[in-house]
Amino acid sequence: MIYTVTVNPALDYVMQLEKVNAGEVNRTNNYSFLAGGKGINVSQILNQLNVENTAWGFVGGFTGKELIRQLNQKRITSDFVTISDVTRVNVKIHAEKETEINAAGPQITSQEITAFKSRLDDLKKGDIVVMSGSLTPSLPTDFYQQLLPTIKDAGAEFVVDTTGQALLDTLEYGPLVIKPNHHELADLFDTSFDSSDVMLEYAEKLLNMGAQNVMVSMAGDGGYLLTKNHVYHAKGAVGTAVNSVGAGDSMIAGFVGTYFKTHNAEESFRMGMACGAATAFTKDIAVKSQIDAVLPQIKVEQIS
Repeated sequence: MIYTVTVNPALDYVMQLEKVNAGEVNRTNNYSFLAGGKGINVSQILNQLNVENTAWGFVGGFTGKELIRQLNQKRITSDFVTISDVTRVNVKIHAEKETEINAAGPQITSQEITAFKSRLDDLKKGDIVVMSGSLTPSLPTDFYQQLLPTIKDAGAEFVVDTTGQALLDTLEYGPLVIKPNHHELADLFDTSFDSSDVMLEYAEKLLNMGAQNVMVSMAGDGGYLLTKNHVYHAKGAVGTAVNSVGAGDSMIAGFVGTYFKTHNAEESFRMGMACGAATAFTKDIAVKSQIDAVLPQIKVEQIS
């Protein structure tokens, strides 16, 4: 089983209008409420790949009920902890410019945190836990890291989709895969790259620090995968990028979902690249037909 973790999901209130006039009454042309969250995005792609998964996290209030209703509608299996506070609402204004107002998130009590951690009792060898997205202000900054010893003791694997020191702090526990983009990789080591060879040297450092696999994404320029034995490269798919939201989540989902079934890192990298591109080419999280359309473009080359 794959478990996705979204501790701070949101109900996105998306409003579409031609223009926003500050200080005046504005009326929308269309609006919608959409369940949002990076782990939820991962679950959506896993469903498209027909990989069994369960979404974990915290939800509360009327917004939390609507979020769960939408997950059920999308046939995403979930087992969220119900909290006394209310799931946040993020406002997305699509006008001549896109504007977002993101709420910080609800208060989560120590009892609710304990209830969430009890979910880990269900883990068994071979399971994978994917943790993605921001923390609520009431959670400790090392919340994800606190879960790692229990995950590893169960014989399960994990992925934490984060950046900076928070990413480095996970490496001693041996994450299944990490996915910095080339800018984030440079920032990790406070440097810059003047060639792909130099970039790969720094990516290899992450392997030596404990990561099992390292994917370096480079948007339209493709990406690299480093394993303990080989380095692979794939060119980017050809298409018009219209959406950056969820592309990274889709890339993680494609890799993890395929690895769960095959334990083949090269094949998993190819699917990850396809899922990421497919989502980038659509206004929402990609569906299977869109992934299948992109997959033949992804050619993986072993370069060492």
